[in-house]
Amino acid sequence: MDAPLANNHISIDCVAFGFDGENLRVLLVKRNGSDQGGEFNDMKLPGSLIYQDEDLDEAASRVLRELTGVKDLSLTQFKAFGSKDRTRNPRDVHWLERAQKVKVERIVTIAYFSLVKLDRNLEKAVDPSTAEWRSLAEVGTLAFDHNLIIEEALKAIRRETDNNRSLLFDLLPKKFTASQLRMLTERIYDKPLDVRNFHKKISQLPYVVPLEERQQGVAHRAARYYRFDRKAYTGSR
Repeated sequence: MDAPLANNHISIDCVAFGFDGENLRVLLVKRNGSDQGGEFNDMKLPGSLIYQDEDLDEAASRVLRELTGVKDLSLTQFKAFGSKDRTRNPRDVHWLERAQKVKVERIVTIAYFSLVKLDRNLEKAVDPSTAEWRSLAEVGTLAFDHNLIIEEALKAIRRETDNNRSLLFDLLPKKFTASQLRMLTERIYDKPLDVRNFHKKISQLPYVVPLEERQQGVAHRAARYYRFDRKAYTGSR
């Protein structure tokens, strides 16, 4: 069967963030292969040219579904990137033309971010030979302008979170500790928080509900678990 016809001027790039309890991670695709300039052994964001028979949201969903197997990941469109310098590196263009089997000139990309609960099932769903969840601190230099896209995604998430704090809990497990919530907040906003003041603050939030359950089998003092009460959050706004 023939491959779907793609538009070689418009692409989708997806910035999927997950939190492992300590670090914020981003889903990256391994760009393998070789050309006259040497081996392609770097990373890029999940992305694709848009097929002529799909809209933007459908393309973004397809990109992440093909990597994770999950059909209903929440996606938010946050910015378009159309600099003439996006394809200034000939090796990037050569790789894309070979991968997509089309002639590539200037490409505008529409960027989406997704906040996911990074559990073992989701980690196992990603083929380690083609992609991985990498800590933001270890991202390194990516293909195209994908480092810039990640930076802009974080800015967009901060703006969204300022208006809707419930987004933070999309990254946390159903049961979480105060330390996990604090570390996630630090990673998102890229600044340290005072531990005592933070714990005092969340104790005053009606939608962060303490549980009777505590951590098991840890070397340090077992921390209490909390849960997010969405109804209480909605009622408190």
